[in-house]
Amino acid sequence: MEDTKDSLAFKGVAERLTLGITRILENMPGVVDVRFAEREPAEKRSLLSWEQKNTCILPEDLRDFYLTADGFTLTWSVKLDDECVPLGCMMINSVTRLCRLLQPVSLFSLPNAPSLADLDWEENSTECGSEHAPATPHFDSRSRIFELDSCGGNGKVCLVYKNCTPGVVAQQSEIWFLDRSLCWHFLTATFTSYYRLMITHLGLPEWQYSFTPYGPSPQAKQWASLYQPLTFRSELSLADPAGDSHVNKLDPTRAFKGKAKVPAPKKKQSAQCSLGSTAKSQSSTGRHSGTKR
Repeated sequence: MEDTKDSLAFKGVAERLTLGITRILENMPGVVDVRFAEREPAEKRSLLSWEQKNTCILPEDLRDFYLTADGFTLTWSVKLDDECVPLGCMMINSVTRLCRLLQPVSLFSLPNAPSLADLDWEENSTECGSEHAPATPHFDSRSRIFELDSCGGNGKVCLVYKNCTPGVVAQQSEIWFLDRSLCWHFLTATFTSYYRLMITHLGLPEWQYSFTPYGPSPQAKQWASLYQPLTFRSELSLADPAGDSHVNKLDPTRAFKGKAKVPAPKKKQSAQCSLGSTAKSQSSTGRHSGTKR
């Protein structure tokens, strides 16, 4: 009886934690193998240890999340030609895996070894973003960056503390996306807003690239239009109010229009020959009539 009560209690917590997205996915056509990993709540001492180690204060909403479940993993697949293909993945690292993106330089490394901090300079701070976007994070000591999700190798979703001072506890944080070209893109100001975005986008591949100027890949757009048509169309209208100007438009009436057949030159020559023969025949008949006269 206690086991059944515990399982029912966990199902209730999981239902509230996933906002009912598991039932929605299971009712979608072609979706199979929806898996939600059970996680125990994180201990308060592990949260305090993380804060002391990294000299940062966890946001209140992220702290409450970890006290409910130490991480989040939800995956789902689609069935194509009797084969299950992994597609969606929603993940938030546990407290132990909430590691710093830039580890301190080792004493045994070469003195002139390149690092990400070498790519960070003031002249290029607004190169990857727009003029009205928030100030981008830095790869040096001015920012403290922690990885929330590796995005399957397509980038990294990070918890970022900006305007940091060595030895001073950082408190204000934001959620940013670091793409594969090492450009920063602002996602949300709070963890709760990012969590809702992740659930809304169903963990589809490269959904974070919807918040970049260039967007996701064509294959990812096809998956989004299939399993997320409403949000996908609204994002396209916001990104390009004039329409799908970046999509190649094909006009079938022009592309497959048959060309007019050009008459062969032999037919022209035959026609000219026939005209010449008629002219010769007329001249010959005129001569014959003149001789008779």
